[in-house]
Amino acid sequence: MIGVFAGMGCFLLLNGAAILASETKEVQAENPPDNMRIKSNDVEPYYLNVLETWQQQNIKYSAASIRINAADKVKSSDDSNIAAGSYNGKNNVLLWKGNGNGWVEFQFTAPEDGLYEISTSYCPITGTGFRSAIIWDVTIDGSRQFRESSSITLCRLWKDARPIKKDDEGDDIRPQSLEISSWNTTPFRDSGGAYSEPLKWYITKGTHTLRLAGSEPVALETVNIAPPERLSTYKEAAASYPETEPVKAEALTIQAEDFQSKNSSAIQMVSDTDIRSVPVSKGNITFNTLGGQKWRYQNQEVTWEFDIPQTGKYKIAMRTLQNIVSEKASYRTIKIDGKVPFQEFLEYRFPYSSDWEGTVLKDPEGQAYELYLEKGRHTLSMAVTHAPFKTIIVGIEDLLSSLNRIDQDLRALTGGREDKNRTWNIKEELPDLTDQLKLAENSMLELSKQIIKANGRPDSISQSFKVRAVDIEELLEKVNDIPYHRDQISIMADEISQYITILEQQQLQLDEIHIVPAEQDFSKMKASFLEKVRGTILNFFYSFQSKDSLRNMDDKVLNVWVFRGKDYVDEIQELANEQFTPQTGTKVKVNLLPNTQLLVLSNAAGVQPDIALGLTQDLPIDYAIRNSTYDLSKFDDFQDIYKKYSPGSWLPFYYNKGYYAVPETQSFQVLYYRKDILGGLGLSIPQTWEEVYDLLPVLQQNYMNFYVNPKAYIPYFYQNNAAFYDESGLKTALDTPEAFKAFKQWTDLFNIHALELEVPSFYQHFRDGTMPIGISDYNMYIRLAATAPELHGRWGIALIPGTKQEDGTITRWAGGGQTAGIIFKSSHKKEQAWDFMKWWISADVQEQYGSNIEAFNGIAFRWNTANIEAFVKLPWAKEDADVILEQWRWYRDLPNLPGGYRLDIEINNAWNRTVVDRINYRSSLEAAVIDINRELRRKQQEFGFIDKDGKPLKTLKLPTVLKPWEGVDDYVK
Repeated sequence: MIGVFAGMGCFLLLNGAAILASETKEVQAENPPDNMRIKSNDVEPYYLNVLETWQQQNIKYSAASIRINAADKVKSSDDSNIAAGSYNGKNNVLLWKGNGNGWVEFQFTAPEDGLYEISTSYCPITGTGFRSAIIWDVTIDGSRQFRESSSITLCRLWKDARPIKKDDEGDDIRPQSLEISSWNTTPFRDSGGAYSEPLKWYITKGTHTLRLAGSEPVALETVNIAPPERLSTYKEAAASYPETEPVKAEALTIQAEDFQSKNSSAIQMVSDTDIRSVPVSKGNITFNTLGGQKWRYQNQEVTWEFDIPQTGKYKIAMRTLQNIVSEKASYRTIKIDGKVPFQEFLEYRFPYSSDWEGTVLKDPEGQAYELYLEKGRHTLSMAVTHAPFKTIIVGIEDLLSSLNRIDQDLRALTGGREDKNRTWNIKEELPDLTDQLKLAENSMLELSKQIIKANGRPDSISQSFKVRAVDIEELLEKVNDIPYHRDQISIMADEISQYITILEQQQLQLDEIHIVPAEQDFSKMKASFLEKVRGTILNFFYSFQSKDSLRNMDDKVLNVWVFRGKDYVDEIQELANEQFTPQTGTKVKVNLLPNTQLLVLSNAAGVQPDIALGLTQDLPIDYAIRNSTYDLSKFDDFQDIYKKYSPGSWLPFYYNKGYYAVPETQSFQVLYYRKDILGGLGLSIPQTWEEVYDLLPVLQQNYMNFYVNPKAYIPYFYQNNAAFYDESGLKTALDTPEAFKAFKQWTDLFNIHALELEVPSFYQHFRDGTMPIGISDYNMYIRLAATAPELHGRWGIALIPGTKQEDGTITRWAGGGQTAGIIFKSSHKKEQAWDFMKWWISADVQEQYGSNIEAFNGIAFRWNTANIEAFVKLPWAKEDADVILEQWRWYRDLPNLPGGYRLDIEINNAWNRTVVDRINYRSSLEAAVIDINRELRRKQQEFGFIDKDGKPLKTLKLPTVLKPWEGVDDYVK
């Protein structure tokens, strides 16, 4: 589909070039299950383009209002879960219990043609385990009028638990976010925060059907379809203020961290060490400000309450810090009593500053905006918006589409290889290349101007576009040499794609809000030079406080070091204090481990803890080889713990007949796909690699591709029944026929099937549609769920492609990566440490810990526990959880051996030789086998597994994992 983007004055080829239906090849799995079929779903234009078209057509705002009682639904997907009832003080409302994806339909009659806004009176149903916002796909008469209507967001409300607790060292412990959602009426807005005003729909006179589709539980009272509200300018608003006497009341100061509510649990308080921040930190972690990196995502809103002592005119200033991205401005929509008072507050700019500033809300001439406020209680709200950057972001997507097409054309011309001995005649071989590059150059210069305008000053992104435009100009000076510099185009596109995320995120940190009578001056909001010097000196001395020193350990308590952030550490300490210590009588001290190298140094210094948590999966055996960690299989009940995890997850923790760690978290590999794009191309989810090969031509004809991480080799080997080491563990098994077959399959994906060798951000390519399908991990899932609301309902996950066996079954082995917990051999409290470890990894504790961490920080911090019983209790979407669980049965990671680190290095060296240097795949892998075995022998001799002549003295006798994990059966429904 082709969409017109007026902001750039050119056409954007959405998600690749359109192709004729007759050229579309339908690729289907062999009798794929119903849930593996993709339904066609056209890609709609952006709202900004549709709105501009309506304006050009002179479509007027409607004058009529329509009220729909939600309980009077016409149809629903499930009458047992969507029915009339009572909730939270209101009767005869629609209770939508949200048991998986569902929908409800209403009919209404519009008395006239025109533009309307839609709003709803709703209350999230609490106590269901859902913590995310309510997201709806909104259609009228079976279709979406614009792309953003597929992700309309209704937020929950939260507050921080008070009082704030302190730990034993006097540091603040981050409070839990408590849901305080109640009945609320809100207009439909886009979930991406790209528009500062509510969305509008064009509705013609007559009867229509409105469908709301979603999965989160919610109670609905009404759906209102009404004329859009016209917002006055500040000049118009000020002219309407009544005449009042000058206010003689005292100024109000609100501490930003003392807010009334927030619409996202991810908005958090921040500790700041500036001498002017209140309260002063004095060397402790003190939550004395709000926001920064914790308040940057779309539509995140904070509300404060304040009392006006005297009716009259007031002005507002804030103590702000906006220094995350150099020279880049951030924007907020500012409301008083739930409404934007005038147009200038729809998108208020907070300029970049390297230090704290006193920011007066003022007009371009420097005059403070005045607000007429009556005596009594009021609210001030500020919401994240990137509306001024939306047209720019669309222009960047347009530019990326052009650059990707240029790159594809050059690839086709050169065969993907750089041949310095060949001469080119671009005018004949790619006659439109120069025109495409000139258009791209002009787009870059135009984008640079637009960014400067929106930003208020030049920044690194605007300057980068100018530099890249010069690069293109230099390429055009020697057109026939462009094929020699094809990589410059792809590098340019990858760099530019990162700018979208930077522009979308709008960081702002607040310390205080000052509400002052119009005639009074603001108090000082910046520290003076002498105060700054004093603060710097004090912070320097505070830095020498030894309270956080890992050396200060109490022999009478269980010492646990955790390689995670402070919030994670604090929560473990809280749970241990509340549960483990009362149950066992063992006191626990949890410390933050800033660097895992300290574990090695601490061993030499004789100050090792009893337990370490949060370690990457390669470290436990690294320490076990050096006799530093304890063999957990020596505990009598170890087998009870072993059975709770997949056999393949234990492989990295096995060494010399023992197990030296337990899994804490576990990532997963799944297939991500865009339902809209693949459906439009008539493609099905591939079940095997052969089906991947079949769909690649269709994708590549449309300037798209399939993504796999070039360095992720485990699936190809395990799916082809190849092992990385022989059973003795003394040499690699990469010289077997199965291994050569797997290696060839892996490298052929890039040599024959033209997958991309370098993809800096699959996430961004997935969002813009140039890679609508690919294999990735847990982090991709969280990023899409947390930061890509515009794709709500347009993407899904499935099992990774597998390899069909002789019996017709499909094996889908894959690794994923884990974090682990260990007990040190030097501990004198091994039994207590084992009790703690069992408590920590238990289902109840893991569920509570994961729920609390997500409550603190939002879905972006979803805890990927390795405990399957806890996993199913966390708020995963049911259809996604089923896929992850099914893939979990195929989890099988890489063993860790003395010298085993060389395997990863050499197998990737072999890949480089085969794919980059085009050396024969067999020769490449054979060279890797020699180097791997050489390093294995060296380490085996060092640690006493072979003698100096290479004769085995003992073997590692690696366990084998050949069958998928049956332990998943109890959890897959």
